[in-house]
Amino acid sequence: MQDIYDRRAKNWTLGIVALASFMMALDALIVTTAFATIRQDFNVSVETLQWVVNAYNLSFAVLLLTGAALGDLFGRRRLFAAGIALFTLASVVCALSGSAAWLIAARLAQGAAAALVMPLGMAILSAAFAKEERARALGIFSGVTGFALIVGPAAGGLISENLGWRWVFWINLPIGMIAIALALTRLRESFGPKAALDIPGLVTVAGAALALVWGLLRGNTLGWASLEVMSALGAGTLLAVMFLSWEMRTPAPMVPMRLFRAPAFSAGVAASFLFYAAMYGVLFLLPQFLQTTLSFGPLGAGLRLLPWTATLFVTAPVAGAIVNKFGERPLVATGLTMQAIGLGWMAMLAAPGTNYPALVAPLVLAGIGVSMAMPAAQNAILGSVAATEIGKASGIFNMARFLGGMFGIAAMVAVFSAQGGVGSATSFGAGFAPAMMVAATLSLLGACAGLALPPRRRPASTPAAQNA
Repeated sequence: MQDIYDRRAKNWTLGIVALASFMMALDALIVTTAFATIRQDFNVSVETLQWVVNAYNLSFAVLLLTGAALGDLFGRRRLFAAGIALFTLASVVCALSGSAAWLIAARLAQGAAAALVMPLGMAILSAAFAKEERARALGIFSGVTGFALIVGPAAGGLISENLGWRWVFWINLPIGMIAIALALTRLRESFGPKAALDIPGLVTVAGAALALVWGLLRGNTLGWASLEVMSALGAGTLLAVMFLSWEMRTPAPMVPMRLFRAPAFSAGVAASFLFYAAMYGVLFLLPQFLQTTLSFGPLGAGLRLLPWTATLFVTAPVAGAIVNKFGERPLVATGLTMQAIGLGWMAMLAAPGTNYPALVAPLVLAGIGVSMAMPAAQNAILGSVAATEIGKASGIFNMARFLGGMFGIAAMVAVFSAQGGVGSATSFGAGFAPAMMVAATLSLLGACAGLALPPRRRPASTPAAQNA
């Protein structure tokens, strides 16, 4: 009887954590196909619109490791439920926003809430399941999260086209209330090891990211040699150096720099930063290109992203299965080269008269490539650290990918704004093509970082094998 109770408790834990994870992951991308409508409703520039994504990415990235530490100190279930509540409340503010400023502020709060929920969900699962059951539970959790990323743009298009973009956020209200009730009644409280919070590290990395992205954002408007832009880029660089210096000296660092001594860890983080920069930049601009230049509606744009996003279903499991045979280096380097070719191909095709079927092959090529690289890069990062540091390594990986997303969007928007605009289908296409070349370049740089991964270690040959 006790075994049945424990099994039910574990199933409830998995279901609740997966539900919350699905909601957070879905909201990261569901808004992408609503951007064109939001831009028209609020009459804002693409430079302003990017903060709807970057506000979420910034707060999530810099608070991720702090969120896990807070849960360890004050109770994972308690803060997990509090994070869902904050996310739900922020979603309501998003839905009621009367200006872009309010929407961006609410998205900042959503990212902070997700930084509590996502790492604590992983910790709650790890505490609930024994070691021999944990891999299966984490696999289901990751599968649900991955499914949200795949269907997010299409779901956002469906909702935006039929109900309006505000319903992209309203749907979180009932889901969030159910998840909060289940978390408080069905989850067991757990705590982690007590650890000091790295407040100076948190402040400096957040300031560095914000200043650098702000400089990229304002460069085209004010001129790259203007005082504001030069000051922002200089301050961002100085804060980044201060962050690195502090993390190397403090006894309880948010990001232990010694982990980067392992080539697999440092190369895997660098590759992830670069290919997520490309991915998020494309996810920001491509749905708008499909709507503004090719005249599809939000749902049509979301569905036409599936040749790119749905490859994750097929390719990622295969890549995960063969990574131990071939090693991470060929999968990361080859996959990101494929993504670079696919995105560069799309850049050459981008024009008002382009027929969508011509984009399918490069979308599939880019999708297969990044779906190969993602699990291999993550495997390299997590496999390069001791078992006791996997949680910290996972947090650094997620921090790198969301910061990469921020910088990718900022860089691509800067190029887009310098070469084109949103005034017409022709001007949007004129800016979109060079921005896609930036994404291709970032992917190629990620492939170069992948080449720095160590080769697969061959098992040592036995004397019997040598004499055969």
